[in-house]
Amino acid sequence: MGSRCESDSYKPRNWAQNYRKTMATVPAARPPLAALPEANTWQKDMQTAFRRLDPLLRYLELDPAGAPEALAADPDFPILVPLAFAALMGKGDWHDPLLAQVLPLARETLPTAGFTSDAVGDLPAQVVPGLLHKYASRALLMVSHQCAVHCRYCFRREFPYGDLPRGKEDWDRAWEYLATAEGVDEILFSGGDPLFLDNRRLEKILASAGALPAIRTLRFHTRLPVVLPSRIEPGLLELLRSAAADRSIVMVIHANHARELGAECTDALAALRNAGALLLNQAVLLKGINDDAETLADLSRALIARGVLPYYLHQLDKVQGTAHFETTEARGNELIAELRGKLPGYAVPRYVREIAGAPHKTPLSA
Repeated sequence: MGSRCESDSYKPRNWAQNYRKTMATVPAARPPLAALPEANTWQKDMQTAFRRLDPLLRYLELDPAGAPEALAADPDFPILVPLAFAALMGKGDWHDPLLAQVLPLARETLPTAGFTSDAVGDLPAQVVPGLLHKYASRALLMVSHQCAVHCRYCFRREFPYGDLPRGKEDWDRAWEYLATAEGVDEILFSGGDPLFLDNRRLEKILASAGALPAIRTLRFHTRLPVVLPSRIEPGLLELLRSAAADRSIVMVIHANHARELGAECTDALAALRNAGALLLNQAVLLKGINDDAETLADLSRALIARGVLPYYLHQLDKVQGTAHFETTEARGNELIAELRGKLPGYAVPRYVREIAGAPHKTPLSA
């Protein structure tokens, strides 16, 4: 449910320099405003999202009786798949890599040793409700409890979102902490997904962040440009463009497979670039989905072609219900070695794991 969070050694200026060099040959096509969706299109699109398994399978022309393994028709972690994402899946294919990310399986309910409800240590890092401070120079605000898609490997699938701040007084505690936190110069917006907020609420949050003189970078961790590209509309772009006037805006998207980067997503990413956002991607290494060197290379090539720098490849967080997605670290290192032989250095993501309580992401490859 949550987007991948804080970086280990993120330096906005260095990244910006590398990004400009890397993107120098990428066309900066600006989608015409007429081609961008209207402000409320994304909210209407969410009304058509699949929230139960049977309608999703019917849409994909799949017979539940032919499933390769037992399904969970009504899982505790609810199904949520936007039509825009489902439309990228292959019809009649139980092994489609996009479907595998959202398909609920009965084995999710089986307990697995070493897998917990808070594998990355979010709860101990919560200094006030809704504000996580894990790493010295940056803090994470969980501004939304909602996502547009429920990925079955989600590391926050059991997070107590009901405890997040609701009213102004609750959020004032977070802003007061950020105003006095020594050394914090970057705010990460996460959740849930921060772009699930409407523009009115997002504008208030950006105004509050803009009132903090020490903050130099605003970073969004979001899956919406990929799974719900209609969210990237003129009103949102204007908010980001305005915020980018005096701060660095970083947009970290989450795509695990090249097929996720469809035509609408491509336009959305171009629009974000033209609004002044630096675009990065974080992927999760997922067994049977992208644990193949050519698949990962295709993803990096597709990202670079769209002006997005491959950033992290995460080892799966050990959250209960996700064990069937796990690969070994040895396999991950094999894949990184193969990628280095296929791609230029800037297109090879850093292979990392998040360890609860660690002061940064832990690199898993030399």
